[in-house]
Amino acid sequence: MRLKDLGVCLTGLAVLLPLTACGSGGDTGGGTGAQAGGPIAVEAKDDACGLTRAEADAGTITFEVSNKGTRVTEFYLYGEGDRIMGEVENITPGLTRRLIVEVPDGGKYQTSCRPGMTGDGIRAGFTVKGSATRQVDTNTKLAEATRSYKTYVTSQVEPLVAKTGEFVAAVKAGKVDEAKALFPVARTYWERIEPVAESFGDLDPRIDAREADLEPGQEFTGFHRLEKDLWVSGLQADSGAIAERLATDVNEIATKAKAVELTPLQLANGAKELLDEVATGKITGEEDIFSHTDLWDFRANVEGSAAAVNALREVVNERDPELAKTLEQRFKVVTDLLDKQHTGEGYKLYTDLTEAEVKAFAEAVDALGEPISKVAEVVAQK
Repeated sequence: MRLKDLGVCLTGLAVLLPLTACGSGGDTGGGTGAQAGGPIAVEAKDDACGLTRAEADAGTITFEVSNKGTRVTEFYLYGEGDRIMGEVENITPGLTRRLIVEVPDGGKYQTSCRPGMTGDGIRAGFTVKGSATRQVDTNTKLAEATRSYKTYVTSQVEPLVAKTGEFVAAVKAGKVDEAKALFPVARTYWERIEPVAESFGDLDPRIDAREADLEPGQEFTGFHRLEKDLWVSGLQADSGAIAERLATDVNEIATKAKAVELTPLQLANGAKELLDEVATGKITGEEDIFSHTDLWDFRANVEGSAAAVNALREVVNERDPELAKTLEQRFKVVTDLLDKQHTGEGYKLYTDLTEAEVKAFAEAVDALGEPISKVAEVVAQK
C-alpha cells in the first residue's frame, strides 16, 4: 500500500522529441518541452535518464519526470558538494511526477535518476545560466516562511542531539531496555526534519540507511544497525563504535541544518517528501522492521510536513484558500487516526495494527498527499 502517483501528467506534450541520454551533453533542439523556460521532460528508465535539455536559465526550474522503466525510481538535482537542491521520490513505473525547484545561481549542477531508489543513480551534468532574484528577496511573506521554518528546524536539532546522545550512552553502557525506550524518541526529532538532513550528501545514509536498501559493500551503520542489535542480534562488539559514529554524524547534521538557507520551494517539496516517507516505509512497516516502532516515525513525518506547510500558510491562503482549507482538513484526518493508536508515552507497535487500520492510514495519507503535491506550484506562482 504505497502512495499513488500524485504528479502532473505530460498532457501538453503530444510528441516527445528524442531525449538527450544522461552524460551525452548533446544539443536536443526544440519542441514544447524543450523551449527555454518551459518544463524539462525527463524520461527515466532502468538503465538511462534522458532530459529534453541539459540546461536552464536561473530561477524556477520545472522537471516532469516520467518513469518508463520497470522499477520505482527517484529524480534529483544536485548542487555543489552533492547538496540536494530538489528531489522527487516514489515514481512508480508508468507514472509522472513533477519537481519544481528554485535555482537562483548559475553554475554546474547534476541530475540523477535512481532506478530502485538506491545508489548514486544515473547522473549527468546540468548547467544553470545567469542569475535570478530569489523569491525571498521580493516577497516578504515567503521570506518570513523560510525564517519561521528555520526556527522550527533549530527547535528540532537541539533535542535530536540531546536524545541521540542519551541513546548512544545507553548503548555503550549495555543498557538495552533504556536504549530501546530512547530509540523512537531520538528518531522523532530526526524524522521531523529529514528533508533538510537528506540534503547533506552521505550523512543521511550513514545515519538512517535500512539494511534492505544497502548497496553491495556498503557498511550498515546508524540508527537501524543499532535497532537490529538491540531487538534481534544482541549488542555486538562494535555496537559502541557504531553508536559513537552515530552521535558524531548527528552532531554534524545539526551544525549544518542550523546554517542552511532554504528556499520556499524546498519547504513545499520537503512537505511532500515527508508524506512519501510515510507511504514508502512507515505504512508498510519497512522502516523500523526490527523494533516495529514505525508509528513514532509516522507521526514525526506528518508533524514535520505540517510544520513546512504551516510556514507557507499565509502564501497558500492568499493564492489558493481552498487548497489551504483542504490541507487543514486532511492533516486532521491523519492525526486523528494516529491519536487512536496512542498508548502510554508512545504508539502501538506496527505489528499490533489490524489490516483495516493499516488500510485506513494508507487511504488518509494518499488523500493528504494529493493537495500537498500542489503546494509547490502555488508557491512558484509569480
